[in-house]
Amino acid sequence: MEKKRKQIALVTGASSGMGRCFVRQIAATYPSLQEIWVIARREKALRELKTEAEQKSGRGRPEIRILPLDLSRKHSFSELELLLAKEKPRLRLLVNGAGVGQNGPVEKQGADGICAMTDVNCRALTLVTRLCLPYMERGSRILELASGSAFLPQPGFAVYAASKAYVLSFSRALREEVKKRGISVTAVCPGPVDTAFFQAGGICLSPVKRRFLADADRVVEKALRDARKGKCLSIYGISMKLVYAASAILPEGMLVKISAALLR
Repeated sequence: MEKKRKQIALVTGASSGMGRCFVRQIAATYPSLQEIWVIARREKALRELKTEAEQKSGRGRPEIRILPLDLSRKHSFSELELLLAKEKPRLRLLVNGAGVGQNGPVEKQGADGICAMTDVNCRALTLVTRLCLPYMERGSRILELASGSAFLPQPGFAVYAASKAYVLSFSRALREEVKKRGISVTAVCPGPVDTAFFQAGGICLSPVKRRFLADADRVVEKALRDARKGKCLSIYGISMKLVYAASAILPEGMLVKISAALLR
């Protein structure tokens, strides 16, 4: 008799910021899941999250399963691939929340920082998605954490914005590829969110962006709701919706100049 496969969610970047919020909210609102696999480098932070989430949702379901993996390193993907092949779970929800950011002129950024942004924001997100797809089925949902930065090039934030434009483009194309399988893909595109992300990357926000800092729990709540509705995009807040609308109407050259002025 075939062993019954576990229903799970998988969240990357789970140790802090929006990834952590996703884990808490998924644990509270998806009792049918047996496990939530949480991925991040900091094992201690993941253990703290496990304790917190299980206290709020009870000791029943879902169980938080800790996977301390560094997605900037190739061996992490081999470990995840082997674990998936061994467990063969039914992956109901994938949240790619891991991300790295830095700002400043490109020529003044270190090579390690630039590579980290492209490696984690683009390569890791793509590979995790690829590894998870064979274990997803009709009704499964993928949430790819992009950004409002994906809508327009941003001088002074060039590499980060470009990496998020990749996530947006990838999500849109993937959505079409998996549509016949009944899998939905939602690109989550918030503006600046009030988390430790900016401090971790040494990012100095402009006064304009500080004015529009969003609450992480509200952004995540909307993202999960939009994913349940099968939406292509989840855009939180009027300001980001206006940016998205402007990106479709105004000439790109004008948008870049406006973006540069706001960042200054």
